[in-house]
Amino acid sequence: MAADPDRPDLHDYNIVIVIPAYRAEREVAGVVTSIPSFVRHIVVVNDGSPDQTAPTVEKLSKDERRIILLNHEKNRGIGAAMVTGFRKALELSAQIVVKLDADGQMAPEGIAELVEPLLLGQADLAKGNRFRGYLSLGQMPFIRRLGNTGLAFLAKAATGYWNCFDPTNGYIAIRGDLLQRLPLNRLDSSYFFEISLLSEMYLLEAVVREIPMPARYGEETSSLSIGKALIAFPPKLLRILVRRILLKYFVHDFSVASMYLATGLPLLLFGVGFGGYNWFHYSQLGIVTPTGTVMLATLPVILGFQLLLSAIGLDIQSVPKDPLGRPPRPHSSE
Repeated sequence: MAADPDRPDLHDYNIVIVIPAYRAEREVAGVVTSIPSFVRHIVVVNDGSPDQTAPTVEKLSKDERRIILLNHEKNRGIGAAMVTGFRKALELSAQIVVKLDADGQMAPEGIAELVEPLLLGQADLAKGNRFRGYLSLGQMPFIRRLGNTGLAFLAKAATGYWNCFDPTNGYIAIRGDLLQRLPLNRLDSSYFFEISLLSEMYLLEAVVREIPMPARYGEETSSLSIGKALIAFPPKLLRILVRRILLKYFVHDFSVASMYLATGLPLLLFGVGFGGYNWFHYSQLGIVTPTGTVMLATLPVILGFQLLLSAIGLDIQSVPKDPLGRPPRPHSSE
């Protein structure tokens, strides 16, 4: 079959796969052995797994020279494992780095489609989207579907990538030159890693593109506790949101959106606080709140809310659209 001249030959690029592995002794061999031949290096980070994950990968590496096994003595979290893998990928002069989980939920045959927008200069980071296919979406456990849908909206607001509907999807590919610019020490070490990565990408004004990529759900068990996520994620999302707003609209730049935020938020808070205080005060006295007092609370709430809506609209329009730098150039393998 003749090669498509409009599509890059993936064998000409230094593509590195990073696989964070924890309690994956049953699935990791199948994942590693199914990785396409155009991938130059396969970095497996054993994150202090107490089972046979490390011996299984070490055995595979004897027959597969592409495999590099790194070990954490203790379990440090998926984000910490990815940072270790990222650093190794940079040592290997990776042009494209792909994150692939060891549990088999991400189809390795999707790597080509994931890296292509980066090689064509259409994006700086590409990630999977599990919500694009109706049939594959039906295979997703209901509790995961419900949780991801709710989390998606909160992550949109926090990271600024309003165009991403599946921000927690861990199937990602990132350009190596951009990875060098990322403050890896700021990436979250837990399952919040993907969202923290997006937040740092936004501050670099990197373009993110989602690729329909259905996940595969089998008998593997997730190490992510939904209860713990509900407790840990909201404060982290709020911290990311506040940091992004301050840096984008009051440090790196000052625009019309900055003015809307600087006036809308105080007005809204004043109206709610003033109205709430007087409602409680006059209810204790057993008399009707004066009309003037009601209006003095209502008008700031309405005006502040409208200004914040305008700021949100401008924020949605400011999603990065122009990729940073040039796409990587092909070069022959060693």
